Amino acid sequence: MSVPERVNLQEKFERFQEHWTPKVVADLNGQQVKLAKISGEFEWHHHEHEDELFMVVRGVLRLRFRDGDAVLQEGELLVVPRGVEHQPVAETEETWIMMFEPASTLNTGNVQSERTVATLERL
Repeated sequence: MSVPERVNLQEKFERFQEHWTPKVVADLNGQQVKLAKISGEFEWHHHEHEDELFMVVRGVLRLRFRDGDAVLQEGELLVVPRGVEHQPVAETEETWIMMFEPASTLNTGNVQSERTVATLERL
């Protein structure tokens, strides 16, 4: 067996500038590790069949839910259960997030919009 490839998050984040366009950096057990830079608000949406893990690498992320908000600081994570409607919002000018979710998960969940990314770039 060869040595598995290490992933340096800082290096990966430096390779792209666009917002709300997740990039795949690793795969494990049918899941993908995705990185995204975000700014402003995203669409309200939910994922019918998938839980979604958000971890803040840089900045501050507000996850809005219909019954309240959760604010994540750098180094914190939260799992949004499947079926729960949510709206990610960057609380800083630019927030860097890492997500763990099934490879089949669309970034906009049940909503189709100009921000829907059907095919993700691998870094």
